[in-house]
Amino acid sequence: MKTALLETHSLSKSFGARFMALFNVDIQVNLGERFGLIGPNGSGKTTFINVVTGVLPSDGGSVIFDRKNITTLQCYRRARLGIARTFQIPKPFISLTLLDNLTIPLRYTAHNQGSNSNLEEEALKILRLIGMESKARVTPKDLTQIDMRKLELSRALAIQPKLLLLDEVMAGLSSSEVDDLLVILRNLNAQGITILMIEHIMRAVMSFCERITVLNAGEKIAEGNPEEILNNKEVEKAYLGE
Repeated sequence: MKTALLETHSLSKSFGARFMALFNVDIQVNLGERFGLIGPNGSGKTTFINVVTGVLPSDGGSVIFDRKNITTLQCYRRARLGIARTFQIPKPFISLTLLDNLTIPLRYTAHNQGSNSNLEEEALKILRLIGMESKARVTPKDLTQIDMRKLELSRALAIQPKLLLLDEVMAGLSSSEVDDLLVILRNLNAQGITILMIEHIMRAVMSFCERITVLNAGEKIAEGNPEEILNNKEVEKAYLGE
């Protein structure tokens, strides 16, 4: 039997009286899984991440992480439990080097519980893992698009996550850059990090994810392996219309 790392039960979120961004969404992400969350623009994918990470409060339902109910837990406490996310638009500290961009989350999340590890060495280890060690002393203004995406990923890894939530981390990248990032993500997953991917690049989702959930207008309309999702008529209708 598979062990659930993240579960949402009847998760709901509305904005105003008329717009329901999420409605009774039940999702289970298993330990060690490569999980995809897809759907048309405005389907509720980023709202789902925002509610799971505590950026937004839910209006109903529950969030269970590692067998703990975290529905009302503050955002920073969820991070310390091992939930990390990237943003669609990278938000680094522009005036700081890549190294310093990583030592901050290392100090205030993973290392706020008494660890005496060398923060700089751990930051370098992350950059080495992502293939950015040579740019440790560079500031974000000198980075390419792919490097900015890798920095955003590195900052999430500095939390030392059990669950990594990726919100369109491949947006704007070339085909070869997407392939480069997929190799990195597979390596991270092989090291034990559970990954939930939101992405519009379907070839990346279909090649990377073991299981996929589809949202449309805030509701879950399908779930299955990549082949099942590709052949699902409801998914086709959501993306292409009648």
